[in-house]
Amino acid sequence: MASESIHPASAPSRRVVVAAVGAAGLALTLNACGSEDEPSSSSEGAAAGSVLGKTSDIPEGGGKIFKDSGVVVTQPTAGQFKAFSSKCTHQGCAVTGIADGVITCPCHKSEFSVTDGSVKKGPATQPLPEEKITVSGDSITLA
Repeated sequence: MASESIHPASAPSRRVVVAAVGAAGLALTLNACGSEDEPSSSSEGAAAGSVLGKTSDIPEGGGKIFKDSGVVVTQPTAGQFKAFSSKCTHQGCAVTGIADGVITCPCHKSEFSVTDGSVKKGPATQPLPEEKITVSGDSITLA
């Protein structure tokens, strides 16, 4: 009968453990950052079919921010309604102002057109993503 010597398995060295923890931390950090001009997913808080408001709530040449739904609804010209994500494409801040045909982000003062969401003034370089809405009578619904 042959006998095998039993040796305990060796534990990873301290250097290997520190390197693994550092690599994991770096991967999490890089994953969380993303590109500053990366378009974000739209209407994260809104469900399709959600009634956003009434057409009378949206001023002509302006708009209204529906914070809970993550959507901005605008009325560039009488009877024409558009919707965009309320998340700035620069660094993801929520837009907070609409005046003089411009949607404004408070974080770095990017400006977007109420007509098509295009960038009017940076640092943002990507337009606000368009959202689908339906207007039926005086009701605006997220499609």
